[in-house]
Amino acid sequence: MNYDPKQLLAMSQAQLDDLFRANSAGDIPNGPADGTAIIAPGTRYSTLIAQVINHFGWQGKVFDAAGGFLKNRITAFGVEAIIAKVYKGPSWLDGKECIVLDYSQTSLVAERIRDEIRLLSPGFYLGKVYWGKDRLIDFCLQFQQ
Repeated sequence: MNYDPKQLLAMSQAQLDDLFRANSAGDIPNGPADGTAIIAPGTRYSTLIAQVINHFGWQGKVFDAAGGFLKNRITAFGVEAIIAKVYKGPSWLDGKECIVLDYSQTSLVAERIRDEIRLLSPGFYLGKVYWGKDRLIDFCLQFQQ
């Protein structure tokens, strides 16, 4: 099944967690991806929050699979900043393999952040964000095919 951000924004947190658990890591992606923050999933506010964050804060990520890192696209201007190491490892959600986006050694601003992503459909990933060991929000990444 092919997914899009609108579908994920309409899901409940439990549905998003089940979807993440049901999929495998896939390959580490390469290149730019548009991002959508999923906050208050399944509520009437989730789409509006995602639009505001996307416009003013976080727009996505640019992966360098060969180099094992990524940069986030932030601000209304799409500045590439806030670097993370990218590698495969066990998910904190279920212990199965995921792609880890690790900021602990690459960013003072985000050093307590860890993201995990899994492939849902070609070029489309679902992600979980952790602050320390606490789960914060979900997000999705859509790569151009």
